[in-house]
Amino acid sequence: MKLSLAAILLGALPMVLAAKVLKSVIVTFPKGTPDSVVTQAKDSLVASGGIITHEYRNMIPVVSYDSCNTHNLCNTYSYISSISNHASSGFAAEAPVNALQTLATQDTQYKPDIEEDKVVTANGDYVGDVGTF
Repeated sequence: MKLSLAAILLGALPMVLAAKVLKSVIVTFPKGTPDSVVTQAKDSLVASGGIITHEYRNMIPVVSYDSCNTHNLCNTYSYISSISNHASSGFAAEAPVNALQTLATQDTQYKPDIEEDKVVTANGDYVGDVGTF
């Protein structure tokens, strides 16, 4: 009897541990997103067991991509003229994957951009899953 109980507990351990796995992400919102939408998103992640690690206000992109989305830097004029169109707010968080999936579909008018928080270099040697969290 003790052996079968131990086997059941050991079998359930991976499921319990998987439920606690948190992904580090950066969540940004489009320019003009009301503070209430950002606050609701943060509250939703915290209620799901997540942690807000940083908050960002009036962010300006450091890297701007070309119109073909080929991850090439835009020319300086294009970059400077696009800054005012991309200032936004957001936050960094550690949250369960299911909470991030819910957040991604929560608001259609102010859809958040959720990306995994990883190191990216200018040499393009980013290693990670693109578009997944």
